[in-house]
Amino acid sequence: MNPNQMARIGLMVGEPARACMLLALMDGRALTANELASAAHITPATASRHLALLVECGLLRVNQQGRHRYHQLANADVARVLEGIMQLAIAHPPPRPVVTGPRDASLRFARTCYDHLAGRLAVALADRLIDERAIVVEDDVAVLTDSGAAALGTLGLHTANLQAGGPRPACRTCLDWGERRIHLAGRLGTMLCSHCLERGWLLRQPKSRALELTASGARAFRDWLGIERWQSLTRDGA
Repeated sequence: MNPNQMARIGLMVGEPARACMLLALMDGRALTANELASAAHITPATASRHLALLVECGLLRVNQQGRHRYHQLANADVARVLEGIMQLAIAHPPPRPVVTGPRDASLRFARTCYDHLAGRLAVALADRLIDERAIVVEDDVAVLTDSGAAALGTLGLHTANLQAGGPRPACRTCLDWGERRIHLAGRLGTMLCSHCLERGWLLRQPKSRALELTASGARAFRDWLGIERWQSLTRDGA
């Protein structure tokens, strides 16, 4: 490990404008320099300089489509590092309390975390699987059992190809920075998030990682989680 490279990455993430742009990409979307400049509240010219540094450092990649250039997180490893920093940040808040608003409440209920589902809803889904031993957790690795595959099948999610190759874990746990309990990441977390969006149970929101719960989603999650879990989840409003 080259400590200079480690320090350089820390410097890239540690600048507030760059941190804002990286966080804006945590929902897995590809955004233009102008969109990222808006997210960071800086000029497009300043954003372009920051983005060039992030690309050079390996934190971002650029996709060219016609005349447009779209920026994305380089890979899932970058997202995991950023998520870890987010967890540290929430664990050590500033000395003055931060006043949160309705937008934060929607993020706490359901949101994307790079390519998987996070928030209270994601924690509730993981809780059911873990409580029923449908998923067995050891450290940050989660193993989906046969009963877990069957349980997810009742949601319409088929996991037969989950174990197929690739360097990314089939399933792992991720500490939810809002709930301080785990939700599911890895390939299973990605499949679950994509499935909920494709079914129209959750809807993306413009310029936000928050996901809106639909009426059909409320019915599907209520039936799958059970009335008691669902009432506990929605007691404070979804």
